[in-house]
Amino acid sequence: MSNLTRAAVLVILFVIVAPLAVPVMMSVSDTPFMTFPPQGFTLRWYWKVLAEPEVQQSLWVSIRLAAAAAIGSLILGIPCAIGLVRYRVPGRNAILGLVLSPLIVPLLVTGLALLQFFSLAGNRWTFFQLAMGHIVICLPYVVRNVSNSLLLANPDLESAARIMGADRWTTFRRVTWHQIRPGITSGAIFAFIVSFDDFPISMWLADAREFPLPLFLEVAIQRFFDPSIAALSTLMILLALVMIGVMEALLGIKVRRFAG
Repeated sequence: MSNLTRAAVLVILFVIVAPLAVPVMMSVSDTPFMTFPPQGFTLRWYWKVLAEPEVQQSLWVSIRLAAAAAIGSLILGIPCAIGLVRYRVPGRNAILGLVLSPLIVPLLVTGLALLQFFSLAGNRWTFFQLAMGHIVICLPYVVRNVSNSLLLANPDLESAARIMGADRWTTFRRVTWHQIRPGITSGAIFAFIVSFDDFPISMWLADAREFPLPLFLEVAIQRFFDPSIAALSTLMILLALVMIGVMEALLGIKVRRFAG
């Protein structure tokens, strides 16, 4: 690695890590206000924020919502990826562009469009609206990851299973599923993280009963400005890092098994 490349990597790491390190450091400050650099050391802000009933309720909403979004994205994304990769679907590029459009269209615009759609449809079930909105923005991650796994899979194994008399479902369950599990795992974890951290879609579709954690964080910043805000931000960062670590561990195990 050349000196220029090494310097570029260090600059990129600094730009990514430095903003994340600031709330982490402020969350352990012993002062009643957020200050940087922190003064003293304490973990009492973590206990304070975790003991808040509103935080617990919003956390539960976000976990349920992220799980529903991940499951819904898998249910829709796996057959979509198989159809786009393995079959000659008319308008394939247009369908793929539509599925991936949430990665391009501003999420505020997507959220407003979903709000108008559900209003016209007369839906009043807030959690359903949130789940559908989050599935829309999580679906591209599942479709992309599963499609990549399908492109790396060996179609001859599926053909052999069909020749041996297996039907389509048995072939998928016994052959295809095992080849695309890395894509399914990574897609599901990415979907969970994207849903859990989402703010723009939830801002349009949530209400007081179903109030995800990112919305609570935004409201809490306006109400009080003590280090508990930084502690809550740190916990959200930690959850994302843990999920990514789990994904890397699972995929690493599967790669080693496949190589062996």
